[in-house]
Amino acid sequence: MSIGGKLKSNINVKARLSTTLKSWLPILQSGLTELEETLNAIAEENPYANVQSQMLHSLPSKNHKKSTHNTLVTHDGFESTYISEKSLYEVLEEQIDSTLFPTDISRKIAFKIVENLNDEGFLDVAVAEIALELGIEENEVERIRQRFAYLEPYGVGAKDITESFLFQLDNTELEGQSYELATCIIRDLNRHSKYKNHPSYNEVMKAIKTFKNPPAIDFGAREGEVIPDIFIFERIKNDSLKNSTYELEVAINDSFYPKILIEEQVKDVKDKEGAEFLKTKLKEAKDLVDALDMRKATILKIAIALRENQYDFFMGGEIRPMKLKDIAQDLGYAPSTISRAIANKYLECDRGIFPIKSFFTAAIDGDTSNASIKDFILNLVKNEDKKKPLSDLKILKIVEEKFDLKMVRRTITKYRQQLQIASSNERKRLYEISV
Repeated sequence: MSIGGKLKSNINVKARLSTTLKSWLPILQSGLTELEETLNAIAEENPYANVQSQMLHSLPSKNHKKSTHNTLVTHDGFESTYISEKSLYEVLEEQIDSTLFPTDISRKIAFKIVENLNDEGFLDVAVAEIALELGIEENEVERIRQRFAYLEPYGVGAKDITESFLFQLDNTELEGQSYELATCIIRDLNRHSKYKNHPSYNEVMKAIKTFKNPPAIDFGAREGEVIPDIFIFERIKNDSLKNSTYELEVAINDSFYPKILIEEQVKDVKDKEGAEFLKTKLKEAKDLVDALDMRKATILKIAIALRENQYDFFMGGEIRPMKLKDIAQDLGYAPSTISRAIANKYLECDRGIFPIKSFFTAAIDGDTSNASIKDFILNLVKNEDKKKPLSDLKILKIVEEKFDLKMVRRTITKYRQQLQIASSNERKRLYEISV
């Protein structure tokens, strides 16, 4: 495992690979679950190259309260949660019982709140609208909504990310001065470093960086297994209790990387043509090993760049806008190489598992600016059907098709909020009022 940005000594990026790699770009582009198949296809007719699988079997599900997930464990002890077997709404509805919601009306309100949560776990309508629909007082709905702070996944039912973090804070072990500090930091997260001299700062930030953003992120639809290529975790820098500090460490997920064994014990051939053929195949086998090392080195460099550019996110803040061409220039690669390197790749950190592409929300193709996407969204909403306002998911699909790029829904939601555009449900209500 390579930690803290130090490459293994056996990862040597050789200049002679530049031409050869052009025919082996699928190695760079393949996700970790497809990498073994890609290598086998290349090595299929090579008598010297033998691809050895390192893929571990999935372990039985952990017993999570009220939810079911599968878990992978690597040789380094990192656990990767993936593929929620139940939907967010099913998991929440199972928890609406007499414990937190003892009366029929409280359960009715709770179910109505669940109905109005978006895919990220946030409440998509105003509390007043739910109260009006049910014919009850607004403060009664709000009182029931506050109980969602005790439902899993923690943070759902909140109106925004700040409130979601406060919900999640109530389910930590922080108390006293640490709890008060955490509340202050959450309300001013972008400037959390101004509290760094507080004795509880490290403890509080360690807790906050584990919070889910958005709260229902583990319930996002994923196809097949999701195995991260890289890990970025916070670790204690030294063992001194008085002077202990934390740093973000980067590691390649070596446990799942296939190995390529070179079998040079191939029978000699007497004819010149056969000998030349075997010589070529041996070179190709060795180049394949170098190409796999090149893949590791490239992805590790990108991971280190992410650690530097997205430090605030890994410490509990927001994703910072990034462009492919910016990181490509820093690393000395073409944007197209970075695009291939992050395709179908995932990163695991204390906050969950994320597609690496999601960290390039501002300009996933390296050319499209977030300003042009915002202008496009603004135009879409201005010209939308007033009876059927566009949801964030629908806007996402239109934007992806228009700009030929991949984004995540939370980016669309963020842009919409920055443009001060209400949610689709709220816009529909406003349109009806105006009519």
